[in-house]
Amino acid sequence: MDSPDPGAARRLRELREALVRLHRALLDWERRGYERAHGRQASTELLQVLLHDPAFAWLRLVSDAIVRVDEMLAEPADADEDTILVQVRALASPDAEGTPYAQRYLQAIQESPDAVLAHRDLLALLRRAR
Repeated sequence: MDSPDPGAARRLRELREALVRLHRALLDWERRGYERAHGRQASTELLQVLLHDPAFAWLRLVSDAIVRVDEMLAEPADADEDTILVQVRALASPDAEGTPYAQRYLQAIQESPDAVLAHRDLLALLRRAR
């Protein structure tokens, strides 16, 4: 069995941080649009909307990637860095003709300065990754 890569945990933590920042920017963008259409939501109402409204369902893909990275950090022996990098690269690929996620992601990075900055930072991290 190979010994663990000493830099893997650091790279995973950096990836997690970039994903969390991106998720926050995307969530804020989606929330603003939702509140423009439905009015401002109280914190408890907003939580229910986030969990159950289809408008926010696309963000679960980013949430799932964060959870996978957390699991990899908790159990380094089971970590498959290459697989998560492939998944995150797919998530960071906006495409007007692609999946509903890729289309929504494209719209977000076209409209939200915070999302485009988080996207840029994630891409820079992915370029450095193996």
